[in-house]
Amino acid sequence: MTISRPKIFGIAGWKNSGKTGLAVRLVTEFTRRGYCISTIKHAHHDFDIDKVGADSFRHREAGAYEVTIVSGTRYAIMHELRGAPEPSFEEILARLAPCDLVLIEGYKREPIPKIEARRLEAAQREPLAPHDPHIVAIAADHAVEEAGSLAVFDLDDTIAIADFIAATTELGEPAK
Repeated sequence: MTISRPKIFGIAGWKNSGKTGLAVRLVTEFTRRGYCISTIKHAHHDFDIDKVGADSFRHREAGAYEVTIVSGTRYAIMHELRGAPEPSFEEILARLAPCDLVLIEGYKREPIPKIEARRLEAAQREPLAPHDPHIVAIAADHAVEEAGSLAVFDLDDTIAIADFIAATTELGEPAK
């Protein structure tokens, strides 16, 4: 049995460039269209999704390698690295359940098609697009002077960006 890689599209950009807001709007739009969407968010800092003192927190603190929390509405698996290297993008992708599209926030160095988010207030950093052949579009809240052959969208034009992503990934009709 061959398992095919899911459709993937990334949102890259520097801190405060509008990546998360765009990702949330795109998930909302694709879900409205009937697609099953998963997301992967890469963080460059330590994070915790657990609350100090909760049973699951206590399990992790005691040394558990993985802690799974399950309820009637959701489940979460927390995997402690305990000094091991960060898992690769492909390893994380392989752990996801089948879906129509995986939206990636961050992982700006991965060789996947992506849109660069830009905000004028965060424009002091050098644009990513000139140095990343995998960036296929730019979404900005300001005029973009040097886009070359890249598609350029208003950062808030969620419908046009979703249409572009659907076409770029050859998303097709939603699975019913």
